[in-house]
Amino acid sequence: MWTLNTVDYTVIFAYLGALVVLGIALERMASKSLDDYFVGGRRLPWWALGVSGMAFFLDMTGTMIITSFLFMLGPRGLFIEFRGGAVLGLAFMMLWGGKWHRRSKCLTGAEWMVFRFGDGWGGRFAQFVSALAGVISSIGMLAYLIKGAGLFLTMFFPYSPLTCTLVMIGITAVYTMISGFYGVVFTDLFQSAIIAVGVVIISLMAVAKIGTVPDFGALAAQVTGNPDWMSSVPQWDTPMPLGYEQYHALVMFAFFYLLRNIFGGIPSGADPRYFGAKSDRECGLLTGFWTILMTLRWPMMIGFAAMGIFLVHELFPDRAVMAQAADIIKKDNPALVKEQWADTLSVIANHPDRCAPQVVEGLKQVLGAEDWNRKLMLVGFEGNVDPERILPAVLLFNIPPGLRGLLLVVLLAAAMSTFNATVNGTTGFVTRDIYQKYIHRRASTRELISVSWVTVLSLTAVSFLFAYSVRSINDIWDWIIMGLGGGLMIPGLLRLLWWRFNGSGFATGTFVGLTAAILQRLLYPELDSRLQFFFLGFIGLAASIIGTYLGKPEDPEVVGRFYRITRPFGFWGPFRRALPTAERVAMELEHRRDILCVPFALVWQVAMFMLPMQAVIGAWSSFFWTLPLFLTGLTGMYFLWFRHLPKENYFESGEEAGVKMGHERA
Repeated sequence: MWTLNTVDYTVIFAYLGALVVLGIALERMASKSLDDYFVGGRRLPWWALGVSGMAFFLDMTGTMIITSFLFMLGPRGLFIEFRGGAVLGLAFMMLWGGKWHRRSKCLTGAEWMVFRFGDGWGGRFAQFVSALAGVISSIGMLAYLIKGAGLFLTMFFPYSPLTCTLVMIGITAVYTMISGFYGVVFTDLFQSAIIAVGVVIISLMAVAKIGTVPDFGALAAQVTGNPDWMSSVPQWDTPMPLGYEQYHALVMFAFFYLLRNIFGGIPSGADPRYFGAKSDRECGLLTGFWTILMTLRWPMMIGFAAMGIFLVHELFPDRAVMAQAADIIKKDNPALVKEQWADTLSVIANHPDRCAPQVVEGLKQVLGAEDWNRKLMLVGFEGNVDPERILPAVLLFNIPPGLRGLLLVVLLAAAMSTFNATVNGTTGFVTRDIYQKYIHRRASTRELISVSWVTVLSLTAVSFLFAYSVRSINDIWDWIIMGLGGGLMIPGLLRLLWWRFNGSGFATGTFVGLTAAILQRLLYPELDSRLQFFFLGFIGLAASIIGTYLGKPEDPEVVGRFYRITRPFGFWGPFRRALPTAERVAMELEHRRDILCVPFALVWQVAMFMLPMQAVIGAWSSFFWTLPLFLTGLTGMYFLWFRHLPKENYFESGEEAGVKMGHERA
């Protein structure tokens, strides 16, 4: 083995063993009831849920892809990740999305549809289609995680991406099956401590490395070909390498992705952490803490990117050799496509005896006889640096044994936290909203948990098949956010903002949008992400409106009860007017504060992520421009939001308690 030693293996296997022991210890707590299994019995403290949210969002694959953009663009890579990696949706969940969903006392987002539309034909149709959409969305997300894990792990282990990910995902799947949501949260607490250690180590190493050169900005420009690498300001025309040309208009993309976050963020919040929160106040506190903790990710990623610049400069002083190496491989296999590139490199690098001798000899000549196989892992399909492998390459070349094992555990922890939280949420759809609702209403808790175990295994198998049909992690992430997200966005928005919207409208819009997104992926995978979003969003809108008017309005009593408990803003005229004057005034004041706080929350969040990156690379002039923006956003949030967080739930009532009891009896 040319990458890991005994100390590395000891650290990794100790971590995996600790996970299994923790899962077994939590199994009894998780199996008490469905509430315990899926939302932790609604007893977990807000700070633990916030830590869990951070660990859920800080995944290995996302960390790799964001690092790739920071390597190419410097701090401006943050603006491309407005599409999802900057998690701007947290601002909307913090201000209203979390508390709106918590008030329902539901277990899953699909069960929430019955709360919204009633338990008649429309509500059940909406619940079933919502569960189906949740399962398919999760398959896309899990495929994205699996694809990234394969690219990462083959840098360290002499096996194919499939073998490496089977081992990692297999351990995580077993752990998730036995420990439920308790396992998600307790593992996230354990893994977040490991992640924090990794952040400090990588950030300090990057600062020390940058301090060894007189002008790091000049070196970054030379290696990446980007003359404004140190800048934090997006531009209209930004140099991008082959395979990433679509992002050259960075300002336009940042604005477009911001709009997507606004439309997608307004109806967000159907997350187990909110269904399991104790109060409206804790929904806000856990999301604020979640957002602050997400800041940890950015200095670590810019640290990896900066160290990657030094690494590429040292390994490839003549970048032309990468194009030559790619040509040698392609000439030997003319039918090779990008989807197979990672597997092909893994075989050549780890098992050269299985390859044509002329290929190995040719690669040794252009890459150098020493370490040619490790250098090869950085070569991209287009013949330049593969930016998606910068992060594992830094670990491979720049981190000493032992410490490398610890940092591998950091990234494994990030991947496994995201996987188990995604799977746990999805099993709730299948178990609660399909099996218990339509197949066996009187199923015991043990039977339902067994169904969830089968669901975990099935989801994992299907996700593996999907993962190995995509070209890159950037490719699949674009489709999840822009294609699938665009198709599902409008029904999710209308269910909260329009009183006339009914179950048939939601189900029709969701099913048509979901089908259109899948067909687009199969038939037109090269479609520009902006067109995916607009085209599929329009299809979802048209189907939602048509479906709404093909069905009858929902029972006014059902809709009125939903409105009195949830209290969303939007087009609710007849139900808003029916509220007592004092309640209506209090609700409208809350809405005004929440909406006015949005720009302050977004500025606070973006500036908070940008500041530590600027500090790590020494961009102090940009840092002192960003700091006042951060303070402005923080001040606005304090006066408009934080100081008005209620000590008790605003609209807790006997009716709401009755709804809770009804759900428990069901």
